[in-house]
Amino acid sequence: MVGPDFHRPDAPQTPRYTESPLERETVSSPGTGGAAQRFVDGADLPAQWWSLYRSEPLDRMIRDGIADSPTLVAARATLRQAQENLTAQTGALLYPRVDANASATREKLSNAEFNQRGATPPFNLYNASVNVSYMLDIFGGNRRQLESLASAVDYQSYQLEGAHLALTGNIVTAAIREAGLRAQIQSTREILAAERETVRRVARQFELGGVGRLELVAQQAQAAQTEATLPPLENQLAQTRHLLAVLIGKLPSEAAVPEFNLDTLHLPEELPVSLPSELVRQRPDIRASEALLHEASAQIGVATAALYPQVNLTGSFGAQANQLHNLFAGPAIWSLAAGLAQPLFNGGELEANRRAAIDAFEVAQANYQETVLQGFREVADALRVLEGDARTVKAPKRWRSRATAWTSRASSMNSAARATSLSSTPSVSTTWRSSHWCWRSPTASRIRRRSSRRWAAAGGSRKARRPRWRLKRRTERSSAPCGAAGDINGQG
Repeated sequence: MVGPDFHRPDAPQTPRYTESPLERETVSSPGTGGAAQRFVDGADLPAQWWSLYRSEPLDRMIRDGIADSPTLVAARATLRQAQENLTAQTGALLYPRVDANASATREKLSNAEFNQRGATPPFNLYNASVNVSYMLDIFGGNRRQLESLASAVDYQSYQLEGAHLALTGNIVTAAIREAGLRAQIQSTREILAAERETVRRVARQFELGGVGRLELVAQQAQAAQTEATLPPLENQLAQTRHLLAVLIGKLPSEAAVPEFNLDTLHLPEELPVSLPSELVRQRPDIRASEALLHEASAQIGVATAALYPQVNLTGSFGAQANQLHNLFAGPAIWSLAAGLAQPLFNGGELEANRRAAIDAFEVAQANYQETVLQGFREVADALRVLEGDARTVKAPKRWRSRATAWTSRASSMNSAARATSLSSTPSVSTTWRSSHWCWRSPTASRIRRRSSRRWAAAGGSRKARRPRWRLKRRTERSSAPCGAAGDINGQG
């Protein structure tokens, strides 16, 4: 066959993903989401990776999403369409075409073509025949075309796998986001309750003349600010639950979406990490890009074959008669023919088509290289973020432990001060508020980030290669500075 034979690009030969070697496990901290996670090179990731969170409501939602999601329905239909196109073209390009023809006509012919006057009497003519045609694929143009269509089927299959993984990943991400929002709302309500108690005490002291109006107004403003943060969080929670309903293919008003809490979602302690040499064989986005490269390679062969002669064979076998009952009584009629067509001049069209196909291959090759580079970058980023997330969680928990002691000490001091009307309690509320936020936010943030990044770090799974999955990562960072009282709008 003319045109290049496709060879799968070699995997990058690098021993690791990051610039410097990784620690074998992340740091640990006490409490929810604080367990150390260990990197396991070359380990297999279960096909149903979400089961590692050990949440039956989450498992049930993902099963419903896989069964009813319009996104997956469309992806499956697109794959079937590509497969049917391949089947149709396989029959048209590889096999002879056989057609049966039958006709009945009544004619009256003029004798003028025989240089005679008059006309023949009217007569009937019945014809039945079988026609066969076949294009010899001498230079492989048809086979290259089928190779291109088969690559398109591969591409759609990887797209389906990517859609499958994106859907399951989005459901997990949304569920964990809901759990994080519930934790934020709970923390905010607890903070608000403490601040209202502070306002009540300061108001009492103001009545007794122990504090000025300015201090009372400041405490009332602080409580009002905290209360104002609740509606946005509740709106986000409602929107997240609506998103979960749509992801599983249900209307928000009809879906029975369970409630998710951080305490019911368990963070796996082992992180499978694909070997760098295996990553390009496991990620559906890279495999899809490779399929497009294969398709572009095959199109060079199609364009090249168009420059060469095209040979067509045709034949027919049948019968003719003036009377229908004599149609198969007389001698059979048949014909055999061969045709050759060689392009001679077409204004440079065919040569330009071939050059364009080569350029398209170079584009696909560059896109493939870019996809590989981005894939390795995403894994390197994920691995580093996993380490950083663990340290981020450990520091606020250490700070919270100290803040709890400070809060207890300050509370005792303020109790004594209140007994002598020497002081008020805002400092206790402020310290407790800051410590409470810095405990909730990083914990939720860490679990949410790892829900998405850990699968990017894995890069795929040998167990899960059929289907091959790719998780759509969603990462969100909390902007709340630890120790900054009053800032509880971060996405924890």
